[in-house]
Amino acid sequence: MNKPSHPALPDLHDAAVKGRLSRRTFLRYAALLGAGTAAAGSLPAAFRLRPAAAASYGGTLTVSGRLEPVTHPATLSWIAPVQPLRQVAEYLTYTDADNITHPFLLDAWEVNEALDVWTLNIRPNIFFNNGDELVAEDVIFSMHQWLDPGVSSPLKATIGRYLSPGGIEKTGRHQVTLHLRRPEIALPEHLYHYTALVLNHRTFEGDFMAAPHGTGPFTIESFDAHTQCRLKKRPGYWRPGLPFLDTIVFYDLWQEPSTRLESLKNAKIDVIDTSDIDELSVFRQLKGRREIRLNRVTGANVNVLRMRVDRAPWHDNRVRLAMKHCQHREKLLLLAYAGEGLAGHDCHVCPRHPAFCQKPLPRFDPRSARTLLADAGFPDGLDVDLCISDGANDIRRYAELLQSDAARAGFRIRIVTVPEERYRQSMWREVDFGITPWSHQPLETMVLNLAYGADAKGAPTAWNETRWVDPEFCRLLDLAGRTLNTAKRRSILCQLEEIQIQRGSIGIAWWKNSWTVSRRKIRGIPPSAFGYLDLHAAWKED
Repeated sequence: MNKPSHPALPDLHDAAVKGRLSRRTFLRYAALLGAGTAAAGSLPAAFRLRPAAAASYGGTLTVSGRLEPVTHPATLSWIAPVQPLRQVAEYLTYTDADNITHPFLLDAWEVNEALDVWTLNIRPNIFFNNGDELVAEDVIFSMHQWLDPGVSSPLKATIGRYLSPGGIEKTGRHQVTLHLRRPEIALPEHLYHYTALVLNHRTFEGDFMAAPHGTGPFTIESFDAHTQCRLKKRPGYWRPGLPFLDTIVFYDLWQEPSTRLESLKNAKIDVIDTSDIDELSVFRQLKGRREIRLNRVTGANVNVLRMRVDRAPWHDNRVRLAMKHCQHREKLLLLAYAGEGLAGHDCHVCPRHPAFCQKPLPRFDPRSARTLLADAGFPDGLDVDLCISDGANDIRRYAELLQSDAARAGFRIRIVTVPEERYRQSMWREVDFGITPWSHQPLETMVLNLAYGADAKGAPTAWNETRWVDPEFCRLLDLAGRTLNTAKRRSILCQLEEIQIQRGSIGIAWWKNSWTVSRRKIRGIPPSAFGYLDLHAAWKED
């Protein structure tokens, strides 16, 4: 076995050989600790990946989605505009359908025992589509863009918590060392955030479309916002044998699912981008059709019932608990999402997270909710406005079912519906009481820090929409972020989950399944809990 990057790697290897670790757990640990491509041969035989089936070359793949104007990829606030770009530019890491993160543009990484110094080894002999070699300066430049306050990237709220520009050091032509302000286990996962595309430092000047230079398998032949984007195969791509397709064409068929569905059914379109539409409606209309391929994945996608704790009446935990008691979880999952998911327990940690701590599901209890409301000073019940977007039927059904069930406890809910774009762009952080969709995050600590964290002064972070800051929760969350061992981290998560269940600011009734949707003849598109379209190895059956 090669010299390990971390003192724990030999023990992991031994545990895997003796059968004490599952393949998924071993691969997650090995990737985290720096077992890159050179270490693949040392993995137990049962863990080695099987070769892909023979694929056909050539052809054009058509995709329906949204084509928004794009300038700086790091500033985008939602996934759909990135889908064409991710075929042209690439990421340092890759999180697969098993929720395991691997090196991608990186060959491997090394991390010290304290988890606060990460050395990123960039694969050699990778070139941008204009002929420039990928080197350390490109990675450093891209990271500076993410952390620049003037750019306002969502990555600043995540990576910026533990990394400053001054902590990024070039240590070789193909090597960058990151000196973190605090230990962080989720760095590899953060590097696969949809905005974390690696840019060419020689040519990027703020507008990717002005110089669309990436390391990916395709180049942009034409791009017309709201209409069409045409990508063509590039010569000399660094992954041998890829891509299979000659051309990919994205068509903007707007957000209405029916237009996209009809185009798919009529074979005018090969693939649907579901990242910005009601996935459940797509699933319901397409399930059982033999000509359609629906690849399911369960992740941490969720509709969060969120209550702002800095405003009455939600500042009173008794009111928040009363509302949580009004969620009939099994009923909500069945009637709002066709049973396609997993029941939740009012903590933003899901069964797909590696350190998930199993808890009993809270039961539907309107009687206890009514008592809590009376204790909080509302013996005659309480009138509240619930703000939702008009974009997804499952959110609307969630609101309507909750409205009906919560009435038994004395809550009189008025549902206020606003345009989805308005909710997504501004209102999700501002309303007192709402339902906000949150996307998949591979590690439990990632979403907890992002959505319920505090800054160095104890103030809510930018994405903490409920303004809930609990000192004990923050202390334990910091400890979890420093804990590599999953079993030890799970014991911390058991405490974190209980705190959020008992005095937190959210309700989570269920976790949602997601689907990759295509014609059956389309192969090689992996399912993604993120909603990402990875078309690098896509191909068409004859």
